[in-house]
Amino acid sequence: MPLSFHKMHANGDDFVIVDSRNSANPITSAMARRMGDRHRGVGFNQLAVMLDCDDAVARLMFWNADGSTLDACGSATRGAADVLMRESNTTSIALRTNRGLLTCERTSTGTISVNMGEPLFGWSDIPLALEMDTAVLPLAGEPAATSMGNPHCTYFVDDLTAIDIVTLGPTIETNPLFPLKTNVHFVQIINRKHIRLRIWERGGGIPLGSGSCSCGAAVNGIRRGLLDPRVEVECDGGTVTVQWDGVGPVFLIGPVETTFSGTIHDSLSLRL
Repeated sequence: MPLSFHKMHANGDDFVIVDSRNSANPITSAMARRMGDRHRGVGFNQLAVMLDCDDAVARLMFWNADGSTLDACGSATRGAADVLMRESNTTSIALRTNRGLLTCERTSTGTISVNMGEPLFGWSDIPLALEMDTAVLPLAGEPAATSMGNPHCTYFVDDLTAIDIVTLGPTIETNPLFPLKTNVHFVQIINRKHIRLRIWERGGGIPLGSGSCSCGAAVNGIRRGLLDPRVEVECDGGTVTVQWDGVGPVFLIGPVETTFSGTIHDSLSLRL
């Protein structure tokens, strides 16, 4: 059966939106892998499926390109919010995710702001394999860990160009300390309001950016006293803003764009 989709990106962090409201969810792990294949499918870092919801405009379910699921995706949440706000001609909506009910707004500059919920710091919430202080993990480099609905491990480094992310990223991602694996951040602090971030994404490799990773990295810097409550997070593909007052929810603000829309047929050939 043909499946319509929108291909979008947030500063180069690309994702696919499938609208399955008023119909059954067509996405399985195998389908997500096939769609995520950049040579034989559509290609994406994440896939978001919009489903019917009683207490929000839609419920979002997220998939990685390797067919695994995740509870949070800041970029795809902003993309779904953009699509649905244009559809309803409004500037504010609520979306249901496994992180809870997330309020999304279009700012005066056209960017999308999402209340990403409160960060989690308990070792079992991230989760970690052992009880410990998540602000300073017992690993070389003394990273910090948090959860934004998915696990994040943040290293603060002096020089990003000296970091071999391709080698270090997958080693840390699969460390036994992280039973569900982890996203890995490498952060260079430019000043208290500006960081440079590079990412090894759980189940995805090196993306141009990531909304939830930007949140996790900024939160870990703020909780260590290294950053102000409002931080410009510069990724390879562009910059987003993360705001956290140290106690409440995290706000992610940044642009999204539609690249193209299309239809997938059973053979996964595209008709654009």
